[in-house]
Formats: sequence, C-alpha cells, structure tokens
Amino acid sequence: MAEALELGLVNSREELFITTKLWCSDAHGDCVVAALQTSLKNLGLEYVDLYLVHWPVCVKAGEYELPVKKEDLLPFDYESVWKAMEECQKLGLAKSIGVSNFSCKKLEKLLSISEIPPAVNQVEVNPLWQQQKLREFCKEKGIHITAYSPLGAKGTLWGSDRVMKSEVLQEIAEAKGKTLAQVCLRWVHEQGVSVLVKSFNTERMKENLDIFDWSLSPDELNKISQLPQKKGFPGLEFVCPYGPYKSTEELWDGEI
Repeated sequence: MAEALELGLVNSREELFITTKLWCSDAHGDCVVAALQTSLKNLGLEYVDLYLVHWPVCVKAGEYELPVKKEDLLPFDYESVWKAMEECQKLGLAKSIGVSNFSCKKLEKLLSISEIPPAVNQVEVNPLWQQQKLREFCKEKGIHITAYSPLGAKGTLWGSDRVMKSEVLQEIAEAKGKTLAQVCLRWVHEQGVSVLVKSFNTERMKENLDIFDWSLSPDELNKISQLPQKKGFPGLEFVCPYGPYKSTEELWDGEI
C-alpha cells in the first residue's frame, strides 16, 4: 500500500480504507497501543481507518499462534483493553475503533464502560447464518455490522460448502442469471451490512463488484429468510473446561 501511494497508483491515502485487528495475545491494556504501532510500522502507514479487537478473548502476552494454547487462555479485561483502544483513536493512530466476534451481551458490557462506543462489529454473516438478533441490536445501538465469510468460508480450516451448495440459493441464482456467490453478496448488501470479499482471481473480483444494479425480489428474500441457520465458525479454539469460556454457549452467549 505504501508503495502504491509512492508510485502514484493510488492518488491519496484518503482513497484507501484500511482495517487491522488486535490479536488475542495483545489484548492486554498495556499492550494495545504498542501492538497498533507495530502494525502501522509493518504497513508503512501513519494510521488505519479502523482498528478492531479481533476476539473477546485474551491469551498469554507474546504468543502469536492459532490455534492458541488452551493453557494460555486468560479472562478478557474489557475495561483496560477498551480504554487502550480509545487511546489509539485519541492519538490519531486509528480513525475509528471497533470489535469483531462480539455477541449482544458482550457489546452491552462494552457499551456500559466505554467513552467511545465501538463503531463496528465484524462478524460471520451469510444467508445460512443471518445474525438477525445481533444485526437488530447493533442497528439500535448505532454499531455498524461488517460481514466476514459471506460465502461460508469453503476451503478454510473451519469453513464448509453449505452455503455454496444450497439448492435454494442456486435456484435463485439461475433465475436471476447470476452466480450463487453474487446472490449471497447481494443479500448481505441489502441487509445494510458491509461485506468482506476475498479473491486474488481477476474475474471473480469483477464478479464480486457486479451486485449493485439489480436486486432480490420479495419472494426471493422470503425464501432466503427461511433457510436453516447454523454458525460456521464455533470458535472451539477458545473454549476450554478450565478456561474463561467453558462452552461455545458461554463464548457466544447462546447466539449459536
């Protein structure tokens, strides 16, 4: 990115919106600002547009591994971590701050102690995991939702082909003359949610952008609303009988 700016491939820094995240091993009040400063140095930038707490999870400082070691799991200190996140914004290192993978209950706790509320909650959202309750809560609180894994994350360590093999979505795609992926992205866009796409394939990049001059019909939206729901990423890496979260229900506060 720094090279693109230097070469003039991008006219100005303001044309870019750059987000990075605070990893669990830096989710300690005294590590947050330094972690962002390190990320900025690695990126060759003076600030990011958005800085997110990656998980409501803390592990032993200095460990940068996934899966995390169960014995390294520690209680997440909302107050010290968020105060340091707010300091990142006050220092101008991040234009906005937010979170990722936070449930309604965890957001409520964060809002109760925050001076600067989270601008964004980045969570898994797709037609087979629609997050209706969380989306409504965030809308009420003025927190923007960003959707990751809009296609179900097939081919990753934890994803599946459930979304891309949905017969209902395929039927809608064929009727629209679109791809199933485009139907998923359009559905997310119509929910007022920003969507993260990930491809290094030029044709797929173009396809991902071709979702703005058409819409899903009320009947198609109704069919999608009735799809069986199941979370794709349960976060089992952060669940441990002797850790802060002893079950997936505790990690997600029942939103599974």
